[in-house]
Amino acid sequence: MKLRLTTIYVLLLLFLSSSDATVPSKYAKQSLEWFQSEEGRRIADNVLTWQTPHGGWPKNRDTASEPFDGKSEDLHATFDNGATTNELRFLARVFRATNEPRYQQAFRKGLSHILEAQYPNGGWPQFYPLSKGYHRHITFNDNVMVRILELLRDVSESSDYRFLKMEDRTKAEAAVTKGIDCILRTQIEQNGKRTVWCAQHDEKTLEPAWARSYEPPSFSGAESVGVVRFLMSVEEPTPGIIAAVEGSIEWFKSVAIHGMRLDKFTDAEGQDDKRIVADPDADALWARFYEIGSNRPIFLDRDSFVRDSFSEIGQERRTGYAYYGGWAARLLADEYPRWREKHKFPKE
Repeated sequence: MKLRLTTIYVLLLLFLSSSDATVPSKYAKQSLEWFQSEEGRRIADNVLTWQTPHGGWPKNRDTASEPFDGKSEDLHATFDNGATTNELRFLARVFRATNEPRYQQAFRKGLSHILEAQYPNGGWPQFYPLSKGYHRHITFNDNVMVRILELLRDVSESSDYRFLKMEDRTKAEAAVTKGIDCILRTQIEQNGKRTVWCAQHDEKTLEPAWARSYEPPSFSGAESVGVVRFLMSVEEPTPGIIAAVEGSIEWFKSVAIHGMRLDKFTDAEGQDDKRIVADPDADALWARFYEIGSNRPIFLDRDSFVRDSFSEIGQERRTGYAYYGGWAARLLADEYPRWREKHKFPKE
């Protein structure tokens, strides 16, 4: 199975945190001359100081602007919010520009960290070394799995990574194959039909699992979009991949919310708030969480109690979390039809 990423289906990175503006991805498109400059090397060396002894990087930290001046053992590596994958892409670019061994060595250490973190079943946790609680689960939330798989596929196939040993690139390719198998095995089936994914799955049973107190086992109307896009980017999809995509697309169509709009407003006390209002002209919406079995949108506050209505949760969660979004709109209207056309599938 060939796993080349096509131009059409380059992964769209969803839910970037505000911290992503200050991590090395900010500098990824700088010129060759910039990477060779004093400023470029200073920033690259800053990034090196944030690498943990295990090989990864922490999240929500500006690993580019300033060097880390604490104890490296106090840093905790994660794959959440683009951490580690962003730094590795940046360092690969630095090494190609400078050919200085320290950047290659840091990249290889980070790559080894990712490969070591992969579960035998092909999934990745949010944190490695493993921590307690939900961070151990196989994580689709914030596109953790997809970001890792995209990087590893580039490592295995792109000429940008030819500085690596063939052994490293072969290991990356094998990890991608295992990761795709994990995606197919974790896809939730309902009434004999393939649907989508939960934001996290138990690392042992592969069943949908709890994360934070307001993130229940459920169908994800958000993270699942990134998973489908990744599957569609496989150049030669297997029957299993095709079935997974088709099943998820049908599910997204069936749960789309029409005639409703997410409205931002200021309440009587001057606080920002959100509400869902009727609007026959509104674009389709999808809920972040759908109940497995009924497919009804569900909403949780920090008390973990399931509510039927967005208005029933508190203002803090209504404004502090994305419970609604147009996540699958472009997937259904444009990307999926082009995918079918590319592979010459019969017209629907």
